[in-house]
Amino acid sequence: MPKELTMNWLQGDLSLTSLLISLLLGVVLSLILSWHFKRFGSTLSNREEFTNVFPFIILTTVLIISVVKSSLALSLGLVGALSIVRFRTPIKEPEELAYLFVAIAIGLGLGADRLAATFIASLGILTVTALFKWSKRSVENKNLYLSVDWHDSEGEQPERYLESVNEILLRHLKKSDLRRFDARKESVEATYLVHVSGTDNLSKLVAELRRTFPSIGVTFIDQNNMPSV
Repeated sequence: MPKELTMNWLQGDLSLTSLLISLLLGVVLSLILSWHFKRFGSTLSNREEFTNVFPFIILTTVLIISVVKSSLALSLGLVGALSIVRFRTPIKEPEELAYLFVAIAIGLGLGADRLAATFIASLGILTVTALFKWSKRSVENKNLYLSVDWHDSEGEQPERYLESVNEILLRHLKKSDLRRFDARKESVEATYLVHVSGTDNLSKLVAELRRTFPSIGVTFIDQNNMPSV
């Protein structure tokens, strides 16, 4: 390896001013990314808790890239370290993985001193995503998660309740898909993914469910993870 190239790799100076600017911009972008995920995310997990990792990911990535970008020895050491680390974070939703990838991309761009390009590209990606979310929410038809639970004090068969609920759903909804059914000694719980065409149908559905099962509990969860009933 030429002497000049070796010196550039092994004795590159790290600008503390540049690192500080990158970290400050990383804080700003992490706040924007966290707000975007809480506002437009459609996952059913705890989004408030999940967004707490965004600043750590972005700022840590900025620091790592800033340190190793000017040193061949450190970059090779990083590759060796990552080869023995196993990340086993339970990512259940593809959308969560997408936001984590955006956070890593922001950290990589800022760590490589591509401040303007990273800032503009990040805002552009989040803006386009928000426009897609808005366009979907403007449509009247939507998919909701319906969760029902009630107590079986009479000791009847759980299948009887399931059949009755399915018949009621067919009368008020376009489509229903049973995702989970739990039958315990004195309680029954069922979760459906349903397709509705308006709030009127939801009100009629809830009214009939409560007439049929006076002690039933009904919960609708939309794409914002907010209970409707």
